[in-house]
Amino acid sequence: MDVRALTVVVLLLLAALTASVVLIGTGDFPIPAGDVLRTLVGEGDPGQEFIVTELRLPRVLVGLLVGASLGLGGALFQSVSRNPLGSPDVLGLGQGATAGALTVIVLFSGSAGQVALGALAGGLVTGFAIYALAWKRGVHGYRLVLVGIGVSAIVTAVNGYLLTRSDIVDAARAVVWMTGSLDGRDWDQVWPLLALCAVLVPLVLANSRGLRMMEMGDDVSYALGVRVERVRLLLMLAAVLLTASATAAAGPVGFVALTAPQLARRLTRSPGPNLAASLCMGAALLVTADLASQRAFGAEQLPVGVVTGVLGGVYLLWLLVTERKAGRI
Repeated sequence: MDVRALTVVVLLLLAALTASVVLIGTGDFPIPAGDVLRTLVGEGDPGQEFIVTELRLPRVLVGLLVGASLGLGGALFQSVSRNPLGSPDVLGLGQGATAGALTVIVLFSGSAGQVALGALAGGLVTGFAIYALAWKRGVHGYRLVLVGIGVSAIVTAVNGYLLTRSDIVDAARAVVWMTGSLDGRDWDQVWPLLALCAVLVPLVLANSRGLRMMEMGDDVSYALGVRVERVRLLLMLAAVLLTASATAAAGPVGFVALTAPQLARRLTRSPGPNLAASLCMGAALLVTADLASQRAFGAEQLPVGVVTGVLGGVYLLWLLVTERKAGRI
């Protein structure tokens, strides 16, 4: 057992839970952290119980689950592609989910539930297309990234076309969704995402050994008894489902899937995919960004996607400069 990695996971969990408690207490009716904890264990007054359990707790849980899903999905893609840029943001899965949601909004004026299903379907179709186009006696890292960038460009153009086809009301609704936000999230978004994570997270962790072996190359993995293509297909399907479901729940929240695995790797200083650390890092990043979006700009509350986009863009530039100096790109 890697003691440092375990310590990082525990500290990230504590950070995510602490930020969640503070976030639950933040709003037009502020609640001290102690009262939040008492309310969560059933000892708060009726007013605080309504605010905490019905209004703010679902939003925070969606933030934790979305962040964890994006962090884990990003770690899977980066490990399979063996490339720090192999993230759903770069590969176009977020844009694919956005295309599915826009199709439902613009062409069918669908409800919130139908938009979520459209986003999930769009992410799955995009993931399948990327995998199929990148296949040539197996799926290799740079080919996957390059195909993903091309698919992302095509789907982005489709999204622009759909926006031009929409009326002003649907366009405004679509732009709000495309920003990525946790506003208005309730228990209807919590339960499906929680059920999917309850199935996929243990499945991914159970295949983590095969994923570690695959980072040494396909030939070595075959020699060690790993069914490479089977494990790769299974984990990529899990990553696509995690990313698409997170996008369906909160919109295309940018750069969490890119930054969380890299930050987790730097903290643990451990080889391998660092799946648990990436999951916890993603959850901590998203709830912290949501807290910053509510507190750091005075009376103006920004969508969480704006905050993660700014921070992630700065990190992406730093990563590109680092990779270029190291001669890897």
